[in-house]
Amino acid sequence: MVCRIVELRHKEVINSSNGCRIGFVDDVEVDTATAKVSSVIVYGRPRCFGILGRNEDYIIPWSDIQLIGEDTILVSCNVNYQQKKKRTLKSFV
Repeated sequence: MVCRIVELRHKEVINSSNGCRIGFVDDVEVDTATAKVSSVIVYGRPRCFGILGRNEDYIIPWSDIQLIGEDTILVSCNVNYQQKKKRTLKSFV
């Protein structure tokens, strides 16, 4: 399968170990000495609609990519995810 860098930007990155969605490919790092892609970069999610900046970017080495499909890229990396705190409804008496 031949894939251009522009086509990589439309693919969703998913962690195969826990099934979590990391995001979409935003950028790639290319080693200019060997002319090979060294890593894929997924920008961090914006905080408060981008007013407070972004979370840290995910830099995924090319060696951690397991499979590049038509719509998704499966990776095997240890990425810490911040889960949202669940709100509980309190009964007002």
